[in-house]
Amino acid sequence: MASKKKKTDTKSISKNDAAKSQQRKQLDENVAKAKIDAAKELHFVPTALLFTILVCSGALAVMSYRDMFGTGKVIFGGNDEAMLHFTGSTKWYDDSRGWKSTAGGFSSVQQVTTDENDMGGYFVKKMAGAAALAFHLQKLIPVLFQSSEFDWGYDHFKPMLLTSVLGNFAVAGFYVLHFDEFKTSNAENMGFVIAAILIVEAVVILAFILAASFGKSRPSLKSKTLPAGKGPKSIVSKILARTFCIVSGAIAVIAGRGLFFPGEELPFPPYDDIYLEWTGAFIHSPPAHSIEEREHGLEAPLHAGDKFISRLMALYILIICFQKLASGFLVRVGKDNSGEKKCKTFWRAQCIGNILLLFTMRVFAPAALSASLDLRWHIMSLGYETFILGLYGY
Repeated sequence: MASKKKKTDTKSISKNDAAKSQQRKQLDENVAKAKIDAAKELHFVPTALLFTILVCSGALAVMSYRDMFGTGKVIFGGNDEAMLHFTGSTKWYDDSRGWKSTAGGFSSVQQVTTDENDMGGYFVKKMAGAAALAFHLQKLIPVLFQSSEFDWGYDHFKPMLLTSVLGNFAVAGFYVLHFDEFKTSNAENMGFVIAAILIVEAVVILAFILAASFGKSRPSLKSKTLPAGKGPKSIVSKILARTFCIVSGAIAVIAGRGLFFPGEELPFPPYDDIYLEWTGAFIHSPPAHSIEEREHGLEAPLHAGDKFISRLMALYILIICFQKLASGFLVRVGKDNSGEKKCKTFWRAQCIGNILLLFTMRVFAPAALSASLDLRWHIMSLGYETFILGLYGY
C-alpha cells in the first residue's frame, strides 16, 4: 500500500510540474508576442495614415505625373478636362496619329522655340508637373517604402510630415484663392476636389502626429554616442546645409518672384528678362508702366490660366526648397542621435524629386538656348545638389 501511494504521489507531482512548465511556456510566448506587437507598433506607420497618404497623395501624384509626362491628357473626366483647358495644357496634346502621336510627352519638345510651338509655355507646364510630383513623392516614398531604420514611434517621420502639412495647406489655399477664375472655364469643381484632398490629408496627418505626441508613453531610447564634434543641438550635415543655402536658396528667391511678383525682372540672374519673355510672363503678367504692359496689358486677363500654372509651379518649387532648408537647418542631431534618420526621410525623396526637375530642364535646354537662354548653370547647380543629396541620403 505504501509503495502504491508513493507511485501515485510521484505521478501527481510530475503532472503538476508538466502543467507549470506548460503555463510558463505559454506565458513566455505571450510576453514575446506582446513585445513583438509593441515593436511593430513603434516601427510601422499606422495603417490608417498610410492608407490616407496613399489615396490622397497617390491621386495627386498621378495627376502630376500626367502633367509632366502626358501634358493635356484627360484622365479624370469632364472636370479634369475643364481644368486642363483653363491652364492651356491641351495645346500640346494630339493623339490623332495613333502610336506615332506625341500626346503631350517629352517627344513633343522641339529643339527650336517659335511663336507657334511656345516651348517656354510648355516648359512651365512640364516643370509644374515635375515640381508637384516631387512634392507628393516626398510624402509617399518614406511611408510606402519604409526603411528598417525609420521608426514611427520615435518621431523619425514627424519633421517630414509637418512640413508636408504646411505645403498641403499652402497649395490648397492657392487653389481656393483662384475659384473665381476657375469659374470662367467651369473648372471650379476640379479646383475644389484638389483643395479638399489636400486639406483632408493634412488634417489626418496632423491628427496622427498629435495622437502620437500626447498618446501613451513610449520607451525612451538610450543615449547613443554622438558624432565627433557634434552635440544634441548641432546641425546634422553642414555640407548639405551649405548646399541647400546656396542652390535651393537662390532657386527660392527666383520662385518667390514667380509667385508673388510674376513678370518683374530681377537684377540677377543674367538674362532674366529673356527667361520671362520665353516663359510668357511678360504676356500674362506685364510689369506696370512698361513696354510689355502697353503691348499686352489688354490681353493679359485672357491668359489667367497661364498665370495660374506659372505661379503654381513657383509655389511647388518654393515648398520643395522650404523642405530642403528645413531638413538642413531645423532638424538637429538630438540626444539619441536620431537627427540623421529624420533627415534621411527628406533627402532620399528629395534626390528623386531633383532628378525629375533635372530631366525636365535638360530636355528643354536646346529650346531655351534657341531663345538665347542658357540653362547650363542652372542644370549644373541642381545636379550638384542632387549628387550631394544622393550621397548623404543613400
